[in-house]
Amino acid sequence: MKAVAPRKKSPLRELLETIGSSVIIAALIMIFVARAYTVNGDSMLPTLKHGERLLVDKISYRFIAPARGEINVFKNPSNTGEQFIKRVIGIPGDQVAIREGVVYVNDQAIEEEYILVPPRLDFTPHRVPENSYFVLGDNRNNSEDSRFSRVGFVPRKLVIGRAIWRYWPLSKFNLVLRPAVFKEVSF
Repeated sequence: MKAVAPRKKSPLRELLETIGSSVIIAALIMIFVARAYTVNGDSMLPTLKHGERLLVDKISYRFIAPARGEINVFKNPSNTGEQFIKRVIGIPGDQVAIREGVVYVNDQAIEEEYILVPPRLDFTPHRVPENSYFVLGDNRNNSEDSRFSRVGFVPRKLVIGRAIWRYWPLSKFNLVLRPAVFKEVSF
């Protein structure tokens, strides 16, 4: 019996299979691993500016909880069609307050070198509920965040991921790191 050579694929079919595979792989990465986001608005000034682009890690929060100081992307609890980017200040069980322009977590003042200006409005002490987070924009006086009822505490199920890289503009290409104050202070 004679062996039959496999049929050779046409160049067009090869191209379509390559493009199709690439689209499927890209979609899987965007759904489960990481995604690019564009900063929209000025609520994270001076840390992030309008129009900057970030790579957001979508997989690590499946294994670890968001930590104080991380910048994350989440769905707005009052309108899940909107996505916000803010800094995690309080984790489940923390008591968060703002008095005279100073943020307190569990009665400890946070020295926030990364904010634009101190917040003008006070925030009475609130305990962060289980499976929720208290988030603030770095531009405290121009940020819709957990201080306001339209956002409030952010349920973990609405957290999409954490910002890990700023990749645009190229002159600002860097890792998005937690401020040292959140690593040094024990709450």
